[in-house]
Amino acid sequence: MIVAVDTGGTKTLVTAFSKDGIAGKMIKFKTPPREEDYVSMLRETLQANYGGQRVEAIVVALPGIVKGGIAVWCNNLHWKNFDVITPLKGVLGDTPMYVENDANLAGLAETRAHSPMPLSSLYVTISTGIGTGITTNGVIDPGLRLSEGGRMLVEYNGRVREWESFASGQAIYKAYDQYARDITSKRTWNEIADRISRGFLAAIPLLQPEVIIIGGSIGTYFDRYAPQLETILKSHLPPHIPCPQLIPAKHPEEAVIYGCYYYAVDILAA
Repeated sequence: MIVAVDTGGTKTLVTAFSKDGIAGKMIKFKTPPREEDYVSMLRETLQANYGGQRVEAIVVALPGIVKGGIAVWCNNLHWKNFDVITPLKGVLGDTPMYVENDANLAGLAETRAHSPMPLSSLYVTISTGIGTGITTNGVIDPGLRLSEGGRMLVEYNGRVREWESFASGQAIYKAYDQYARDITSKRTWNEIADRISRGFLAAIPLLQPEVIIIGGSIGTYFDRYAPQLETILKSHLPPHIPCPQLIPAKHPEEAVIYGCYYYAVDILAA
């Protein structure tokens, strides 16, 4: 059994996978704003649901830069230098625990779910914030695993700003006073496509991925903005740089959980 933990800016999902990769019951709780409360809640959840069972690995996804198992900075949670492994040591006996960036894990899962599997992909989760994961040859690219696409500095409305500040789900809600699920105006979705395009126009010439996979809560509504987004990209990219294939995530809100599973399988097989 592999236990996966997807820590989001607003909610945390926990589940266990069988050796065949089948996900079990999905447990959800609101992500506490304080690190110590999060650790306490996670410890209680793990012990209550998996205590006494044979667990081969625990993988915890965190929404921020992870170096040496430490979350250096989680922007939307305001967690800094957060060590989740040490306070949870022994929570399920001697089961090893691993920590990785959530978007990296989501990109890993979505890349492997795509057939044929692309040689290079850029996964972008657009939810509370914006996260990016870059996968090469079916694994998280080791040289780019610390990339923070949501922090890219791009121009919007005459100002150089972080991409996430105007194109994330949170920013979209502030701009239109509506959640994505409630937006029906084609004009509004075209404006959202323009917001999203700004980051891609900066990233594509640099990375030139074979595919771009869009997930997160905004990824759920891919069909509402994707045609306009593709039009914008094709009209602005240099002629010699092809527009990558744009595809929606197969599991836009559960990709991280599946990524935890693949990550653990790779480690255990090494």
